[in-house]
Amino acid sequence: MTIDLHGYRTGNCLRVSVALEEAGLPYTVRQVNLTLGEHHSAAHLALNPSGKVPVIVDHADDPPFVLSQSNAIMMYIDQKRPGVLFPENTMMRAIALERFFYFVTDVIGPGMAAFRVRGSDEARNSLLESSLSAWADAHRFVENSKYMGGDEFSAAEIAAAVYIQAYHRHIDWAAAPRLEQWLQLVMSRPSFERGMKAFGK
Repeated sequence: MTIDLHGYRTGNCLRVSVALEEAGLPYTVRQVNLTLGEHHSAAHLALNPSGKVPVIVDHADDPPFVLSQSNAIMMYIDQKRPGVLFPENTMMRAIALERFFYFVTDVIGPGMAAFRVRGSDEARNSLLESSLSAWADAHRFVENSKYMGGDEFSAAEIAAAVYIQAYHRHIDWAAAPRLEQWLQLVMSRPSFERGMKAFGK
């Protein structure tokens, strides 16, 4: 049975599509066009009363299991395919979780807040600067390891790499050669590439 992924080409939705690809779980994309207001339709609100995306519907369960919130969905995917998004070793898993939430809270959080700020360039620039500063500081995670959480690919890679696509031009890559190497490694994964194209270009 397949999973329906309701969403649009946003960072939150792309993190889920990449995670599904990495886990090798069959899924079908159900486009919810935010620009046309489809997230406010009765059909979508029946799945998620908040009207947000992504939402998954897992038809492996009876009745089908419905879940929203991208981070919760990624944890759910990890439970269905243990060891793919987070290592099974207790300490390595804890490190991968630490790095994953670092990107969610310290990098993505301020960046999304900057996107939503209206009418204040100073506030917007301050939030974006905070986000990009935290991103640059992540070089310490990969100085002596292949991936953000160690030698194994994890959801931390997904959170970081999906987000930075939107701000690639703002990064001084010459000053962060190890981060650039890491990003190229992640982007070269066929599963990552497929997930990034799940909602179209």
